[in-house]
Amino acid sequence: MKILIVEDQPSLRLLMKTFLTDERYVVEVAESLAIALDKVEIYDYDCILLDLMLPDGNGLDLLGKIKALKKKSSIIIISAKDALEDKITGLNLGADDYLAKPFHLAELHARIKSVLRRNNNDGEKLISYGNIKINPEKFQVFINDKLVDFSKKEYNILSFFIYRANHLISKNVLAEAVWGDDIDQTDNFDFIYAQIKNIRKKMKDNNADIEIKAIYGFGYKLTEI
Repeated sequence: MKILIVEDQPSLRLLMKTFLTDERYVVEVAESLAIALDKVEIYDYDCILLDLMLPDGNGLDLLGKIKALKKKSSIIIISAKDALEDKITGLNLGADDYLAKPFHLAELHARIKSVLRRNNNDGEKLISYGNIKINPEKFQVFINDKLVDFSKKEYNILSFFIYRANHLISKNVLAEAVWGDDIDQTDNFDFIYAQIKNIRKKMKDNNADIEIKAIYGFGYKLTEI
């Protein structure tokens, strides 16, 4: 899962990034409205943590832009402004939740899991495709109801495919989602090939009835066998 933190306070931004990275999310940050706008126009995020009071504008402007771009990101407004009007405006513009500062990181994590579960799988904890199930809260993979050990990157890749089953996924999009926006600077995708190879082996060894197909010249597609 890929998260964008839009927060101008350096200490809080770092604290949130460190905590969420430790919780196995791919985390990007933006300290201003302008930087955040550039990022959401180019990249896709599963969840955006949005401060309202930014040095160069109001976070609600970014929220409106995200909706205008028809991005599917879950959005949690995080702001010291705890006014009812701000909450109503944000929710009416399409935000999924509102968390007032100061907050506990454990509560932030719970809110993130809640909106992702609600928006991606109708509130169900386990997400299924074929005979594979994943548990996004515990980062677990089950094949034929058997728990199979997947590394962090392997899990992130497999979950990305399951959320987008039967859709063509380019190598660039997959790399950005699992490794972050800095992947633009890489020269090749050998690291993806190695991870995909490991995932395929584990799926085959455990008799999965779905597969990751290579689409020549484009990328991959998760389909039923």
